[in-house]
Amino acid sequence: MVTSMTGFAARRGAGAGASWAWDLRSVNGKGLDLRLRLPDGVDGLETAVRAEVQRRLHRGNVALSLRLARDGGAAGLRVDPAALDAVMVALRAVERAALDADVSIAPATAAEVLAQKGVLTGDQTEEDSAPLLAALLADLAGLLAEFHAARAAEGKALGAVLTAQLDRIADLAAEARALAEARRAQAADHLREAVGRLLAASDGLDAGRIAQELALLAIKQDVTEELDRLAAHIGAARALLADPGLVGRKFDFLMQEFNREANTLCSKAQSAELTRVGLDLKVVIDQMREQVQNVE
Repeated sequence: MVTSMTGFAARRGAGAGASWAWDLRSVNGKGLDLRLRLPDGVDGLETAVRAEVQRRLHRGNVALSLRLARDGGAAGLRVDPAALDAVMVALRAVERAALDADVSIAPATAAEVLAQKGVLTGDQTEEDSAPLLAALLADLAGLLAEFHAARAAEGKALGAVLTAQLDRIADLAAEARALAEARRAQAADHLREAVGRLLAASDGLDAGRIAQELALLAIKQDVTEELDRLAAHIGAARALLADPGLVGRKFDFLMQEFNREANTLCSKAQSAELTRVGLDLKVVIDQMREQVQNVE
Protein backbone atom coordinates (compact mmCIF):
# COMPACT_ATOMS: atom_id res chain seq x y z
CA MET A 1 0.00 0.00 0.00
CA VAL A 2 1.37 3.43 -0.92
CA THR A 3 2.03 6.10 1.69
CA SER A 4 1.23 9.73 1.03
CA MET A 5 3.71 12.54 1.66
CA THR A 6 0.82 14.69 2.88
CA GLY A 7 0.09 14.41 6.59
CA PHE A 8 -0.63 16.25 9.83
CA ALA A 9 -0.43 15.47 13.54
CA ALA A 10 -0.65 17.57 16.73
CA ARG A 11 -0.01 16.44 20.26
CA ARG A 12 0.12 17.94 23.76
CA GLY A 13 2.06 16.66 26.72
CA ALA A 14 3.45 17.53 30.12
CA GLY A 15 6.19 16.33 32.42
CA ALA A 16 9.59 17.14 33.92
CA GLY A 17 8.36 20.52 35.08
CA ALA A 18 6.96 21.71 31.74
CA SER A 19 4.07 21.42 29.32
CA TRP A 20 4.30 21.44 25.54
CA ALA A 21 2.48 21.24 22.22
CA TRP A 22 3.79 19.63 19.02
CA ASP A 23 2.68 20.46 15.47
CA LEU A 24 3.88 18.28 12.58
CA ARG A 25 2.77 18.61 8.97
CA SER A 26 4.11 17.81 5.51
CA VAL A 27 3.42 18.13 1.79
CA ASN A 28 5.06 16.48 -1.20
CA GLY A 29 8.71 17.07 -2.10
CA LYS A 30 11.46 15.45 -4.15
CA GLY A 31 13.48 14.57 -1.05
CA LEU A 32 13.24 15.17 2.68
CA ASP A 33 13.22 18.89 3.48
CA LEU A 34 12.94 19.18 7.26
CA ARG A 35 12.29 22.51 8.98
CA LEU A 36 12.31 22.66 12.79
CA ARG A 37 11.05 25.38 15.13
CA LEU A 38 12.17 24.38 18.61
CA PRO A 39 12.60 26.38 21.82
CA ASP A 40 15.99 27.13 23.35
CA GLY A 41 17.04 25.93 26.77
CA VAL A 42 16.91 22.14 26.28
CA ASP A 43 20.40 20.89 25.50
CA GLY A 44 20.58 18.42 22.62
CA LEU A 45 16.93 18.82 21.66
CA GLU A 46 17.36 19.84 18.04
CA THR A 47 19.98 17.19 17.27
CA ALA A 48 17.89 14.42 18.83
CA VAL A 49 14.63 15.53 17.21
CA ARG A 50 16.20 15.88 13.77
CA ALA A 51 17.78 12.44 13.97
CA GLU A 52 14.52 10.78 15.05
CA VAL A 53 12.43 12.45 12.36
CA GLN A 54 14.97 11.59 9.65
CA ARG A 55 14.96 7.98 10.84
CA ARG A 56 11.18 7.74 10.44
CA LEU A 57 10.53 9.93 7.37
CA HIS A 58 12.16 9.78 3.97
CA ARG A 59 10.44 12.22 1.61
CA GLY A 60 8.37 15.39 1.82
CA ASN A 61 8.55 19.02 2.88
CA VAL A 62 8.16 18.56 6.63
CA ALA A 63 7.62 21.29 9.22
CA LEU A 64 7.82 20.46 12.93
CA SER A 65 7.25 23.01 15.69
CA LEU A 66 7.26 22.75 19.47
CA ARG A 67 5.84 25.24 21.98
CA LEU A 68 7.23 24.78 25.46
CA ALA A 69 6.11 26.33 28.76
CA ARG A 70 7.95 25.60 32.00
CA ASP A 71 5.95 25.22 35.20
CA GLY A 72 6.13 28.18 37.56
CA GLY A 73 5.98 30.86 34.85
CA ALA A 74 8.84 33.33 35.24
CA ALA A 75 10.10 31.95 38.54
CA GLY A 76 13.19 30.50 36.90
CA LEU A 77 13.95 33.64 34.88
CA ARG A 78 16.57 36.27 35.62
CA VAL A 79 17.85 39.46 34.03
CA ASP A 80 21.31 39.42 32.51
CA PRO A 81 22.91 42.72 33.68
CA ALA A 82 25.41 42.90 30.82
CA ALA A 83 22.74 42.36 28.17
CA LEU A 84 20.47 44.89 29.87
CA ASP A 85 23.24 47.52 29.93
CA ALA A 86 23.89 46.95 26.21
CA VAL A 87 20.19 47.40 25.40
CA MET A 88 19.99 50.60 27.48
CA VAL A 89 23.04 52.06 25.75
CA ALA A 90 21.48 51.28 22.38
CA LEU A 91 18.19 52.90 23.43
CA ARG A 92 19.94 56.09 24.51
CA ALA A 93 21.77 56.22 21.17
CA VAL A 94 18.48 55.84 19.31
CA GLU A 95 16.85 58.58 21.38
CA ARG A 96 19.73 61.01 20.76
CA ALA A 97 19.63 60.28 17.01
CA ALA A 98 15.88 60.87 16.98
CA LEU A 99 16.26 64.21 18.78
CA ASP A 100 18.98 65.32 16.37
CA ALA A 101 16.72 64.44 13.44
CA ASP A 102 13.73 66.14 15.07
CA VAL A 103 11.86 62.82 15.07
CA SER A 104 9.43 61.97 17.85
CA ILE A 105 9.56 58.40 19.14
CA ALA A 106 7.68 56.75 22.00
CA PRO A 107 9.71 55.64 24.99
CA ALA A 108 10.38 51.92 25.30
CA THR A 109 8.38 50.01 27.88
CA ALA A 110 9.87 47.62 30.41
CA ALA A 111 8.24 44.70 28.60
CA GLU A 112 9.86 45.75 25.31
CA VAL A 113 13.26 45.98 26.99
CA LEU A 114 12.86 42.54 28.55
CA ALA A 115 11.84 41.12 25.17
CA GLN A 116 15.23 41.95 23.68
CA LYS A 117 17.38 38.92 23.03
CA GLY A 118 19.57 37.92 25.95
CA VAL A 119 18.07 40.30 28.53
CA LEU A 120 15.81 37.71 30.15
CA THR A 121 17.40 34.28 30.58
CA GLY A 122 16.40 31.00 32.17
CA ASP A 123 18.20 29.92 35.29
CA GLN A 124 18.43 26.30 34.16
CA THR A 125 21.43 24.04 34.50
CA GLU A 126 22.49 21.35 32.05
CA GLU A 127 21.38 18.65 34.50
CA ASP A 128 17.93 20.23 34.80
CA SER A 129 17.24 19.89 31.06
CA ALA A 130 18.06 16.17 30.79
CA PRO A 131 14.75 14.88 32.26
CA LEU A 132 12.81 17.31 30.07
CA LEU A 133 14.70 16.16 26.97
CA ALA A 134 13.85 12.54 27.74
CA ALA A 135 10.17 13.39 28.26
CA LEU A 136 9.99 15.34 25.01
CA LEU A 137 11.64 12.58 22.98
CA ALA A 138 9.29 9.97 24.46
CA ASP A 139 6.33 12.11 23.46
CA LEU A 140 7.84 12.70 20.01
CA ALA A 141 7.61 8.95 19.32
CA GLY A 142 3.84 9.13 19.85
CA LEU A 143 3.59 12.17 17.60
CA LEU A 144 5.45 10.40 14.80
CA ALA A 145 3.24 7.33 15.16
CA GLU A 146 0.11 9.49 14.77
CA PHE A 147 1.70 11.28 11.84
CA HIS A 148 2.53 8.00 10.11
CA ALA A 149 -1.06 6.82 10.62
CA ALA A 150 -2.33 10.03 9.02
CA ARG A 151 -0.02 9.57 6.04
CA ALA A 152 -1.06 5.93 5.71
CA ALA A 153 -4.75 6.89 5.69
CA GLU A 154 -4.05 9.52 3.04
CA GLY A 155 -2.04 6.92 1.12
CA LYS A 156 -4.97 4.47 1.18
CA ALA A 157 -7.23 7.07 -0.42
CA LEU A 158 -4.48 7.95 -2.88
CA GLY A 159 -4.04 4.28 -3.78
CA ALA A 160 -7.74 4.00 -4.57
CA VAL A 161 -7.51 6.98 -6.93
CA LEU A 162 -4.43 5.56 -8.66
CA THR A 163 -6.07 2.14 -9.03
CA ALA A 164 -9.12 3.71 -10.69
CA GLN A 165 -6.87 5.65 -13.06
CA LEU A 166 -4.91 2.49 -13.93
CA ASP A 167 -8.19 0.71 -14.67
CA ARG A 168 -9.15 3.54 -17.01
CA ILE A 169 -5.77 3.35 -18.76
CA ALA A 170 -6.19 -0.42 -19.18
CA ASP A 171 -9.65 0.07 -20.69
CA LEU A 172 -8.35 2.68 -23.14
CA ALA A 173 -5.40 0.47 -24.09
CA ALA A 174 -7.78 -2.40 -24.80
CA GLU A 175 -9.93 -0.09 -26.93
CA ALA A 176 -6.84 1.08 -28.82
CA ARG A 177 -5.79 -2.50 -29.47
CA ALA A 178 -9.22 -3.37 -30.89
CA LEU A 179 -9.17 -0.27 -33.12
CA ALA A 180 -5.65 -1.08 -34.29
CA GLU A 181 -6.64 -4.65 -35.20
CA ALA A 182 -9.65 -3.41 -37.16
CA ARG A 183 -7.52 -0.78 -38.88
CA ARG A 184 -4.86 -3.36 -39.78
CA ALA A 185 -7.28 -5.54 -41.74
CA GLN A 186 -8.88 -2.57 -43.44
CA ALA A 187 -5.52 -0.99 -44.26
CA ALA A 188 -4.26 -4.23 -45.82
CA ASP A 189 -7.26 -4.36 -48.15
CA HIS A 190 -6.79 -0.72 -49.16
CA LEU A 191 -3.09 -1.26 -49.80
CA ARG A 192 -3.72 -4.28 -51.99
CA GLU A 193 -6.31 -2.35 -54.00
CA ALA A 194 -3.94 0.61 -54.37
CA VAL A 195 -1.06 -1.60 -55.54
CA GLY A 196 -3.31 -3.34 -58.04
CA ARG A 197 -4.46 -0.01 -59.52
CA LEU A 198 -0.87 1.26 -59.75
CA LEU A 199 0.38 -1.88 -61.46
CA ALA A 200 -2.54 -1.90 -63.88
CA ALA A 201 -2.01 1.75 -64.80
CA SER A 202 1.71 1.56 -65.62
CA ASP A 203 4.23 -0.94 -66.89
CA GLY A 204 7.22 1.05 -65.60
CA LEU A 205 6.68 0.53 -61.88
CA ASP A 206 8.77 -1.95 -59.92
CA ALA A 207 6.27 -4.17 -58.14
CA GLY A 208 8.91 -5.39 -55.64
CA ARG A 209 9.95 -1.85 -54.68
CA ILE A 210 6.34 -0.81 -54.21
CA ALA A 211 5.68 -3.81 -51.96
CA GLN A 212 8.80 -2.96 -49.93
CA GLU A 213 7.75 0.67 -49.40
CA LEU A 214 4.24 -0.37 -48.45
CA ALA A 215 5.62 -2.87 -45.94
CA LEU A 216 7.75 -0.14 -44.34
CA LEU A 217 4.71 2.12 -44.18
CA ALA A 218 2.70 -0.60 -42.47
CA ILE A 219 5.45 -1.09 -39.89
CA LYS A 220 5.55 2.63 -39.12
CA GLN A 221 1.81 2.62 -38.51
CA ASP A 222 1.84 -0.52 -36.34
CA VAL A 223 1.13 0.32 -32.67
CA THR A 224 1.35 -3.23 -31.31
CA GLU A 225 4.71 -2.59 -29.63
CA GLU A 226 3.43 0.55 -27.89
CA LEU A 227 0.32 -1.24 -26.65
CA ASP A 228 2.40 -4.17 -25.38
CA ARG A 229 4.63 -1.77 -23.44
CA LEU A 230 1.57 0.00 -22.04
CA ALA A 231 0.28 -3.35 -20.77
CA ALA A 232 3.67 -4.01 -19.13
CA HIS A 233 3.64 -0.55 -17.50
CA ILE A 234 0.14 -1.17 -16.14
CA GLY A 235 1.33 -4.40 -14.55
CA ALA A 236 4.39 -2.66 -13.08
CA ALA A 237 2.22 0.13 -11.64
CA ARG A 238 -0.14 -2.36 -9.99
CA ALA A 239 2.88 -4.08 -8.45
CA LEU A 240 4.12 -0.77 -7.05
CA LEU A 241 0.71 -0.10 -5.50
CA ALA A 242 1.00 -3.40 -3.62
CA ASP A 243 4.64 -2.78 -2.59
CA PRO A 244 4.96 -1.84 1.12
CA GLY A 245 8.22 0.03 0.50
CA LEU A 246 9.01 3.53 -0.74
CA VAL A 247 7.85 3.59 -4.37
CA GLY A 248 7.34 7.28 -5.13
CA ARG A 249 10.46 7.77 -7.25
CA LYS A 250 9.86 4.52 -9.16
CA PHE A 251 6.27 5.58 -9.81
CA ASP A 252 7.41 8.97 -11.05
CA PHE A 253 9.80 7.36 -13.56
CA LEU A 254 7.11 4.89 -14.68
CA MET A 255 4.72 7.77 -15.45
CA GLN A 256 7.29 9.16 -17.88
CA GLU A 257 7.24 5.81 -19.68
CA PHE A 258 3.43 5.83 -19.77
CA ASN A 259 3.48 9.27 -21.35
CA ARG A 260 6.08 8.25 -23.93
CA GLU A 261 3.95 5.35 -25.18
CA ALA A 262 0.82 7.52 -25.37
CA ASN A 263 2.70 10.14 -27.42
CA THR A 264 3.97 7.51 -29.85
CA LEU A 265 0.51 5.99 -30.15
CA CYS A 266 -0.92 9.38 -31.14
CA SER A 267 1.84 9.98 -33.69
CA LYS A 268 1.18 6.60 -35.33
CA ALA A 269 -2.61 6.67 -35.09
CA GLN A 270 -3.50 7.68 -38.68
CA SER A 271 -7.18 7.50 -37.73
CA ALA A 272 -9.57 9.78 -35.87
CA GLU A 273 -10.78 7.08 -33.49
CA LEU A 274 -7.30 5.88 -32.53
CA THR A 275 -6.15 9.47 -32.10
CA ARG A 276 -9.09 10.11 -29.79
CA VAL A 277 -8.15 7.13 -27.63
CA GLY A 278 -4.52 8.26 -27.58
CA LEU A 279 -5.52 11.75 -26.41
CA ASP A 280 -7.79 10.28 -23.71
CA LEU A 281 -4.84 8.19 -22.57
CA LYS A 282 -2.65 11.28 -22.32
CA VAL A 283 -5.27 13.06 -20.19
CA VAL A 284 -5.61 10.17 -17.71
CA ILE A 285 -1.83 9.65 -17.57
CA ASP A 286 -1.30 13.34 -16.82
CA GLN A 287 -3.92 13.20 -14.04
CA MET A 288 -2.24 10.13 -12.63
CA ARG A 289 1.19 11.75 -12.80
CA GLU A 290 -0.09 14.61 -10.62
CA GLN A 291 -1.36 12.15 -8.02
CA VAL A 292 1.90 10.21 -8.07
CA GLN A 293 3.74 13.36 -6.95
CA ASN A 294 2.25 12.74 -3.48
CA VAL A 295 3.50 9.16 -3.13
CA GLU A 296 6.37 8.75 -0.66
